Order: sequence, then structure tokens, then C-alpha cells
Amino acid sequence: MTAATVTELRLVVIADDFDTALHHYRDVLGLREHGAVDTGGRVTILDAGRATLEIADRAHADWVDQLEVGRPGVAGHVRVALRVEDVDAATTAMTDAGAELVAPPTRTPWGSRNARLEGAADLQLTLFGP
Repeated sequence: MTAATVTELRLVVIADDFDTALHHYRDVLGLREHGAVDTGGRVTILDAGRATLEIADRAHADWVDQLEVGRPGVAGHVRVALRVEDVDAATTAMTDAGAELVAPPTRTPWGSRNARLEGAADLQLTLFGP
């Protein structure tokens, strides 16, 4: 292993409403709690399974926006994509918990179902699955 070998990816999100963000991602979507620390401030590490870093140019991002939402230019600099067992159920659970539905689940050309939401802590989410 070289010094430059990455063995874990962590996306760190600063949430103004920590409790809501934790509820959405841990309790509603089911990310398992890996650890938590109280330093006078709070942090909880949630295990999302396998992590990947997907780097896209604006043309591809616009194409995905068009596919999932019906128009380009929706995603900001960062969009978090989470694989779930049941996209429809996860979308309903998230919107019931207060996430904003940007686009309902839709079939993609590569055979998955994708939904777009504005989640807690200002994260734009794609929920995807079979």
C-alpha cells in the first residue's frame, strides 16, 4: 500500500439542524451508525455501505438532471446518490419526514429507478435502485 492509497471515503456534511439531518439519514433511510462523538458539538458517522467518488462534467450532470428532473442545471456542485432497496418507499419516507421532492421515481435508460430530493442539511439526493 502506498501513502496515496485511499481506503475510505467520508462525505462530511455540516448540518445547521443536526437532529433533523440525523433523523433523515439514520432513521428514515437506514444508514447504520458507525460512531458518534460529543466534543461540545456533535458528530455522528453513518455507514452507507460501499462509497464511490463519481466525478462528472457539467454536460453529464445536465444530462442526468434532464433524465431525473426534466430539466438541466438542477444539481449543484455536489449531489449525493444513495442506493436503496425500494426507491418508491424510500422517496415516500423521506418526503413524509420533510424532504422536498424535486422529481418522483423514474426509470433510467440503464434500468434503475431514480428519484431526486432536497434532503436535510441542504443535500441534493438521488435515491436509486432496482
